[in-house]
Order: sequence, then structure tokens, then C-alpha cells
Amino acid sequence: MISDGDWYTESSDELGLGFGLKIRGKLHEERSPFQTIAVYETETFGRLMTIDGLVMLTDRDNFLYHEMMTHPALTAHGNAARVVIIGGGDCGTLREVLKHDHVEHVTQIDIDERVTRVAEQYFPRLTEANDDPRARLAFIDGIAWMREAAADSVDLIIIDSTDPIGPAEGLFNEAFYRECHRVLAHDGLMVQQSESPLVHQQLIADMSAAMQRAGFAATDLLSFPQPCYPTGWWSATLARASARELVAPARDPAFETFYYTADIHRAAFARPAFMRR
Repeated sequence: MISDGDWYTESSDELGLGFGLKIRGKLHEERSPFQTIAVYETETFGRLMTIDGLVMLTDRDNFLYHEMMTHPALTAHGNAARVVIIGGGDCGTLREVLKHDHVEHVTQIDIDERVTRVAEQYFPRLTEANDDPRARLAFIDGIAWMREAAADSVDLIIIDSTDPIGPAEGLFNEAFYRECHRVLAHDGLMVQQSESPLVHQQLIADMSAAMQRAGFAATDLLSFPQPCYPTGWWSATLARASARELVAPARDPAFETFYYTADIHRAAFARPAFMRR
């Protein structure tokens, strides 16, 4: 919500916390067939995109999320050629995936085309890889796409979704994970954003359990800072289709990153004591 005309604030009575950014003005707002998309110009975080009143990304800190949703999983796999992104309509995750030369093609599936079109207009750096010949954008239901996809046809699935409410709710359950496991190659990986490790511990535990019931051999949690999301600390859950070992990075990536390094990769998988328990 906007109070006094100059602050965007997002608060949660359930979590007892909030986040605010001073804004210069609203640049755009529309109601798509699925949700309300808005863009603001802020004083210190550049442009801000919200969906249904919740922060999706800002210019200043989106690199944290996009790099950590992609590079750890792609590195851990070692040679993922066929990648599918479910969600990710702002296209920042797509851009990071395409930095890896071994990726042969990426299909990004987001039900709401307007998120991508708004991102193209107001966040052009995020969408600069959209014309890469290896990329395909599909504006359809990701759950239906996964149900119809061929078995053993994908090396890495990235579930870059909003919170588990509304259009994204069906991406957080055993039935969907079972379809993902079927579509993945034997040594494939799946990674999904899994909210804050500080206040969403039950969700993270439930996700991991559902993934393993769906057939995944093991799950690993990685975490990273994310100032504009609740608590400022976020996570992703990496699921292995088989009991394969994960590849550890020997050196920093050859392409440009702003957060991800070999050391960050190793540190992201380290669990504080409370998370081990």
C-alpha cells in the first residue's frame, strides 16, 4: 500500500513484520487477467515491481535472487543442456541461465504474459536475453505444461514462482513435484524458491518432504540475502532426481556476476545450527 503518497509499505500481520521504500511516484499499474501489476520509482532501490501489492523485485537487489536461483543449480548439475523455468516472468532468471554456454535451450513458462511485457518496458536489463535463439517464452499454465511434457526430457527445472498463494499455489505440492520428477532426466535437478528460512521453516520442511515423497532422492537447502523480501533472508530448495553427487565449483564463473562466486556457492549450502535442527 502507499501511505501519505510517498512510501510503499508491505506488512504481514501473520509474521508481525513489514518493509518499506520511499517512492518518487507510480510509473504503471494494470490489472491483468490474473493479477495486479504495478511499477514504482523509489528513492534508493531504483524501480520496484509489485504483484497484488507484494514486492516482486527491485533494480537494486534483484541480482541476488536471480543469480542464486540459477548458478548454484546449474553449477551443481555440471552440464545441464535442457532447462525449463516455471514462472520467472520478469526474465531475470532466464538471463542468468543463458550465461552458461552448455545450455542448449531454455523454455520459460509463465501464465501471465503481462508480467514479461511490463518488465520489457520498465526493467529492460532483465529482459535483454529474451531474443537469444536458445530461449522460448510460453505464456501458458506451467502445471499443465509439466503434465504434458515428455519423460526424461529436461535436465534442470527452475520454479521461479511467487508466494504459494493465488496462481502459484499449485506449484507447491506433491502432485506437481511428481510430474517434475517424471520429466527430469535420471541425473536431473529441480530448484524452487522456498521463502525465508527464518520464518517459513514449516513450509520449507513440508516442501522437502513432498519432494521426497514424489520420488526425489534428496533435497538441499541454500540461502542468501534478499533485502526486499520478508526478513531480508531467502532460500531455495534443490532436489535431486537420483542419488547423484552435486558438482562443486572449482573457480569463479567466467561470466559476470554481482553476488555469486565459488565461495558463495559453498557458503550458501552451509546450514546454521537452528536450520540443522
